[in-house]
Amino acid sequence: MVVCLKRTAVPGLLAGLMILMLAGCAGLKSRERYSEFIMVDVFASESNAPGLQSGWFGKIVKDKFNMELNVIAPNAVEDGDSLFQTRVASGSVGDLLICNVGGGILKQLADAGLILDMEEWLDDDSSVMKYRSAVERFSRLAGREGIYAVPTELSENSPTTPAVGLEPNYGPYLRWDIYEKIGCPPVEDLEDLLSVLKQMQEAYPVTEQGEPVYALSLFGDWDRNMMTFARNVACFYGYDEVGMALLSSDSGEIQNPAEKDSVYRRGIDFLYQANQMGLIDPDSPTQNYETVYRKTQNGQVLFAFWSWFGQQAYNTPGNTAEGKGFKMVPIQDMEISVNGCQPGGSSEMAVMIGSQAEDPARLADFIDWLYSPEGIMASQASGPSDACGPEGLTWEMKESGPALTEFGRQALGGEMVSVPAEWGGGIWQEGVCAFNVTFVQTVDTNPETGVPYMYTLWESARNERTLLDERWTAVTGADNAMEYLETQDMLVAAPGDSYASGKEDYQITTIRSQCADCLTDYSWKMVFAGDEETYAALAQTMTQNLENLKFDLLFTYDSRQAEEKYRERQNMIHE
Repeated sequence: MVVCLKRTAVPGLLAGLMILMLAGCAGLKSRERYSEFIMVDVFASESNAPGLQSGWFGKIVKDKFNMELNVIAPNAVEDGDSLFQTRVASGSVGDLLICNVGGGILKQLADAGLILDMEEWLDDDSSVMKYRSAVERFSRLAGREGIYAVPTELSENSPTTPAVGLEPNYGPYLRWDIYEKIGCPPVEDLEDLLSVLKQMQEAYPVTEQGEPVYALSLFGDWDRNMMTFARNVACFYGYDEVGMALLSSDSGEIQNPAEKDSVYRRGIDFLYQANQMGLIDPDSPTQNYETVYRKTQNGQVLFAFWSWFGQQAYNTPGNTAEGKGFKMVPIQDMEISVNGCQPGGSSEMAVMIGSQAEDPARLADFIDWLYSPEGIMASQASGPSDACGPEGLTWEMKESGPALTEFGRQALGGEMVSVPAEWGGGIWQEGVCAFNVTFVQTVDTNPETGVPYMYTLWESARNERTLLDERWTAVTGADNAMEYLETQDMLVAAPGDSYASGKEDYQITTIRSQCADCLTDYSWKMVFAGDEETYAALAQTMTQNLENLKFDLLFTYDSRQAEEKYRERQNMIHE
């Protein structure tokens, strides 16, 4: 092992050797500690990018830990849920697991000896143990002493602090420049949005490159209990899913998504009508996230259900300077739900070390780094509303505070920019961390800079308004979407909770799998039904099949979980 010595005056040859050693100390520090290279299999349930982690983030990991990451992404395969169970049965899910462990899965993994207790490798002054109470609370779900999992989405903010920056996660985001082109007609309700989208598509039927343009382009990668895009409509009206139940963040009302008058069925109806009007990309049933993202980048999509999706893909500095890009177009009857910060972290998503890991101590160090300021900035940087990226590459500290570099403006703004060779080369987006997970909320304050990790909240960034921003403000009277929603009383903030359901019995788990397949399958069929008669017949068949699969037992079970979650949220308000 090379030891970095501070002595500076050594005669002769020894002096020359010492100079060489000193020069290499900083660069060799991690390699001294991790002299043997390892390849790490990472089972990342939220990832959309399987394979070797490349580019600038891959280089950071290689330089610091002398290892490379092979990402296993169930989102990218046809039956991702089965992939997890197959790997569990094989005795090795991965060296590192970053996945959903709700519903008793954490205990299942611990009981099967598939994950390790990492307590011996986490010191009291480590980054992870800054959140000791949340980590220990979550690990108790493993049913044994020790630290078996570190929850994601940790925060030091209060539960009533929104876990978003200037934009809600969900919302009706449209190509504002095309919306302006048709005169910015008001949108009274969800159904009225269809006529607006129709006008926009007619006004901009093909891109400048001659590619067809559709109002909506869908993918099924993220379908779990329900069809994601129909569920997203529920989020426009203050609901989110708790298993197979839909919970109102405001009133605590619980809806059955299979019922005709549910907000989920309203979402299916909306998508069906959109398809009947020729507004949905016909490739939707067979394409994936990456394809839709690429089409959005190319200007072929006019509507996004998430603020970050359309803006990250299309709102490049070049486009926004011309007044082009995605902005929220308010629907007058909407009530957007946003979650508060979670001091206890996520109740489901966590990071674990697999029992077959070659070097668990190194992986514990890596996990600890992911929760450090440097790790948060690097692993959670991608585009708008994300973390700021590595210092010296995407941002720099100035007298007035942190500010993006020109490279940072382009890269985080969605431009296809090349990364300098010393940072790993390649295209910025290709080097983004593939995990697709928030370890610590980016609205939290970075103790090293005194400002949030989310760069759009920096004073320097908020002072840089584009032509697109100014045009949007001229119509809405607000500086940003969150300000508009708050002033128009269109926002419901659900207190951040860490409610975790217990282990499901085998019957419920089996029913859940079968009902999720049925509900999702028929939702897609209904959206693409040829006519009203077929649509109604499919809806009836879905209802009957769900009844045969004992959906009522599952909904009753999940309704109890939703009730308990709502009670915990209310308790958080009064604590």
